[in-house]
Amino acid sequence: MGELDLWVLEPRAQAVLDARAQYPDATLANLYDPDLMPPNLRKAHQALDRAVDRLYRPKPFASERERVEHLLMLYAEMRAPLDPATTKQTRRRRGR
Repeated sequence: MGELDLWVLEPRAQAVLDARAQYPDATLANLYDPDLMPPNLRKAHQALDRAVDRLYRPKPFASERERVEHLLMLYAEMRAPLDPATTKQTRRRRGR
C-alpha cells in the first residue's frame, strides 16, 4: 500500500472511528447489529469499503460474494509460487 493509498483511506477510517465515538456506551455488538447500526456509522463504513475496494480494482463489486471471490482469487495467485504442486523443480532421490 502506497502513501497515496493511505491518504485516501485515513480520513475514511477516521470517519468510522468518529462515528463510533458518538456512541460511547454502545457495545461493538450493538453498533454492528445490522438492524441497529447507526446510519452515520453505516455511511462511514460504506465510504471506507468503497475506497478499499478501489485499491483492488477500479470497477465496483456487485455483491459481497463477488468481493470475496475476487479476494480469494488474488490470494490464490499470490500463493501459487509457494505451492509445491505448482513448482517446476524436480528433486533427485538420494542413493541412486
